[in-house]
Amino acid sequence: MSRSRLVALLLAALLLGGAAGAHAQDVRSIIVTLGIGVAVKTFAPQINTFINNLLQARDAETKATTKVVPILSISIGIGAPGRATVGAAQVAGPKSAVEKVQAVAAIDANFSGVWQIKALIPVDSLEPWKRLRRVVGVGVSAIIDVRI
Repeated sequence: MSRSRLVALLLAALLLGGAAGAHAQDVRSIIVTLGIGVAVKTFAPQINTFINNLLQARDAETKATTKVVPILSISIGIGAPGRATVGAAQVAGPKSAVEKVQAVAAIDANFSGVWQIKALIPVDSLEPWKRLRRVVGVGVSAIIDVRI
């Protein structure tokens, strides 16, 4: 889908969402999620450079190859409603492995009602819920939160 079509779809959804009343919250969250995903893809190189410069200024730079990819979060837990969100993460590792990474799968879970656990897994697909395939040798070096 082209960017212009995606923007048109998002605007149409926003306009329809405002008229839908009860469903406006759901439509708005979808628009925000899609918008963040597009922003991550669009600005990933600039965000990556910013993070690398920030770390270098603090004498904490990595010698590995880095890149910014979307984080696709899935929350699971007994007694807690599931949710899915999107954000961004910088991954680092050997160049050949980093090139394979398409996203970071973030799996949230509640353990014994006391521990909140988030596993961050660099994966080779934008659909990790279909098949979770870790890219070996790559780690998450930064989390990018987007204010909405």
